[in-house]
Amino acid sequence: MSSAVRLRPIDVLPKLRWTRFLSISGKPWTAGVPLPGGDFDVTEVDKLVADARNTFSFLTERWARRLVRSYGTEVSDVLGEAKNLSSLGKHFGADLYQVEVEWLMKNEYAQCSEDVLWRRTKIGLRLNDQQISVLDDWIKENSISLSVSVI
Repeated sequence: MSSAVRLRPIDVLPKLRWTRFLSISGKPWTAGVPLPGGDFDVTEVDKLVADARNTFSFLTERWARRLVRSYGTEVSDVLGEAKNLSSLGKHFGADLYQVEVEWLMKNEYAQCSEDVLWRRTKIGLRLNDQQISVLDDWIKENSISLSVSVI
């Protein structure tokens, strides 16, 4: 009978030979630090959704809730200065627009449609093959102008 052992990266890192070239000092600090956009209490989700809908009046309840679940307090960063649907850029299907894809490419290093649709969101469940293909082509065509390299 074998047992699998899971090691936390923080426990393994000091044991790796090449880490002597890294300047790692001090105690682990990530346990108590929220991820970007996650600097709020779970009880504040409804307030963040309401705030998003007040700031961006074109958002539906469902859409605002998805954005808050995905980006937390960074929803305003994602949507920028958008005032209406037309200011969000190209519509890829469901509630996915160019402004969100650009933000994901610049800030989350999304390089293909899979990164956007499956790794960072689950919008792929709501797009058809043609819409996914259009998104993938758009990302490839615009990766240079957004200073993102496509692998």
